[in-house]
Amino acid sequence: MAIINTPGSDYTIHTEVYEGPLDLLLDLITKAELDITRLSLAKVTDQYLAHLKTIQQTSAVEVSGFLVVAAKLIQIKSEALLPRPPVREEGEEDPAESLARQLKLYKHIKYTAKWLKALEEKGLHTYIRLAPPPVIDTEIDLQGITIHNLVEYLKSLYRFEEDAVPLTSVVTIPRRTIKNKIQDIIQNLRKVTNLSYKSMLPDKYDRIEAIVLFLAVLELVKQQYAQADQQSLFADIFISPTDKTFQDDEIILALED
Repeated sequence: MAIINTPGSDYTIHTEVYEGPLDLLLDLITKAELDITRLSLAKVTDQYLAHLKTIQQTSAVEVSGFLVVAAKLIQIKSEALLPRPPVREEGEEDPAESLARQLKLYKHIKYTAKWLKALEEKGLHTYIRLAPPPVIDTEIDLQGITIHNLVEYLKSLYRFEEDAVPLTSVVTIPRRTIKNKIQDIIQNLRKVTNLSYKSMLPDKYDRIEAIVLFLAVLELVKQQYAQADQQSLFADIFISPTDKTFQDDEIILALED
């Protein structure tokens, strides 16, 4: 039995043979072959209360957890016997729905724990990689790159200089979203089959504009709405359409999931 001791207290968690109030309640419903509903919670209340008499010798901390669930079950059963459902205050949660939701979540967690334990007992500690590993060059090919090229590239990093403004002024950053930029690229790809990254930048663009455009291209490539090609290091990036480019489905960004 694996036991976890919480620092600073005597409370222990029995991870392999845990027998708590939700575990008992789930076992009663399962044996009765009932679904986790308001009705099933009311039906097993008497059996749950009968079990409380057998745990008198356990610690007060553990018994308190059983008593809390028992109080909820009594309330649920009493409400089920009423001729009409009780009227609740605005924002007041239904105890039956709350307990049923907790029980369903507990059932899912317990099933997953048993599944992981079965894999561990079989010695299955590894997982198959479905996607092929990416091919990454260990060395950067700098053939044909001179010191002058590096100097010019370094200068380009500092060309986004902006006039200094007083500290008391409020600078409003123009709203440029990746989603809007994606829509612009899609519309252009449906008209022109080949676009370059630099050609899509405005004449007087800033750092934010360049970053948003780059992230939009990455998202399109990731979701296979476009293909990107770069012939050499630091060269321009060319974007071409795929079959998905001409679909009307709205693109869902990964950051929106």
